[in-house]
Amino acid sequence: MDAFLHAYLVPLFLIPLSLYLFSSLRKKGSNDLKNLPPGSKGWPMVGENMEFALLGPQKFVKDRMSTYSPEVFQTSLLGEKMAIFCGAQGNKFLFTNENKLLTSWWPQSMKKALLFPEFIESDLKEVSALKRSFHHDILKPEALKQYIPVMDELARGHLDNEWKPNSVVKVLPMSKKYTFDLACRLFLSVVDPMHIKKLSDPFTLVTNGMFSVPIDLPGTAYNGAIKGGKMVREELMRIIKERREVHEGEGRDLLSKMLLVTDEDGNFLSEMEISNNIIGLLVASFETTSSAVTAVMNYLAEYPHIYDGVFKEQMAIAETKACDELLRWEDIEKMKYSWNVARESLRLTPPAQGAFRETTTDFTYAGFTIPKGWKTFWTVHSSHKNPKYFPEPEKFDPSRFEGSGPAPYTFVPFGGGPRMCPGKEYARLEVLVFMHNVVRRFKLDKAIPNEKIVFYASPTPVHGLPVHLRPHKN
Repeated sequence: MDAFLHAYLVPLFLIPLSLYLFSSLRKKGSNDLKNLPPGSKGWPMVGENMEFALLGPQKFVKDRMSTYSPEVFQTSLLGEKMAIFCGAQGNKFLFTNENKLLTSWWPQSMKKALLFPEFIESDLKEVSALKRSFHHDILKPEALKQYIPVMDELARGHLDNEWKPNSVVKVLPMSKKYTFDLACRLFLSVVDPMHIKKLSDPFTLVTNGMFSVPIDLPGTAYNGAIKGGKMVREELMRIIKERREVHEGEGRDLLSKMLLVTDEDGNFLSEMEISNNIIGLLVASFETTSSAVTAVMNYLAEYPHIYDGVFKEQMAIAETKACDELLRWEDIEKMKYSWNVARESLRLTPPAQGAFRETTTDFTYAGFTIPKGWKTFWTVHSSHKNPKYFPEPEKFDPSRFEGSGPAPYTFVPFGGGPRMCPGKEYARLEVLVFMHNVVRRFKLDKAIPNEKIVFYASPTPVHGLPVHLRPHKN
């Protein structure tokens, strides 16, 4: 709470009074004549940022669905008029109208921290389209198969160095270290710990402030994110230029492949375009994938019968392999129950809370008008814990994913439509490889049984999820 007050709320009260007066005296626009979704705009300038932060996204959405509408409601977040679409139908509408009624949109804080300031909005859209096409090619299962042994090798080394010497470990910082180390190795062939730290330290600043109120004053999360983003971009540009100068575009890492990519006119990607693509993947590895790993470890430690089921499946796989033989694609395909456990973990504790879009025209949804220029947001919380889609939604039950699994558009931890997360399969492999190695070596017990979860860029255990490690007897 103190961190939130310091980073978000205090700067808001430093805004000159004249801005408030200007806001309160604005003339009513044409939107006042339209049948807008019900909701609240919150306080002038502040909107409902305070309520969103204090309640957390799940309760914020649930309360407003109950008060205003279970289909769509309006609010004001990050300085923008916003329509929150709810439930499976809301998800379906946004996913299927991408590039028709909606276009991509990033909060100012995210654009400034993660993307090069020189890009104008049209450039961002072009880069985004290129990025999705390229990512889908290199992150397909057939392209990722070659990386499974590398993931396994790094997971083994990580547990040897970071977990084995300790009786208690904090899962969240350990998972961030593992996922970021792996990303640096697979994307950039960077393996030196000090070099990795040179990237990971500023990334902490970026992820802490990329969804903050865009007020650039010393000490704010936004200011820290800008500084961190600048450091990350400078280091990536240095790496990319160095690799291009030595014509190293024939390796197996992501950067090598990106150095060889050309557009329809035969032009290679610029260093700036390459760096932005890599930044997006590094952020996902540093924040969302590590959050997914943490969520899975949390439930394995909390529910012994779930752990036992995963342990049984993983040991059956291990018994078919030689002592030092690394995992391969065929082994991953056998991890059916483990993946159901992981998916149930992502349902209850999704790493990403949803995604933003911007309307390109007026349109009607559920009887309400959504004006052109408004921002939209779909949220996992309106479906993941909805008893209409998931009976006893708070119960941890991996069997929900057996057979055909949940109904379409109800389970959306990776989004959907044209902008579904291209790293979905990468995350699946990383989580399963880590699960395999942890349960083979340790039984987990939570050190703080009812540890509170707070929301920053992703769900965050306030104490980092400390667990007692109980090594298996050989």
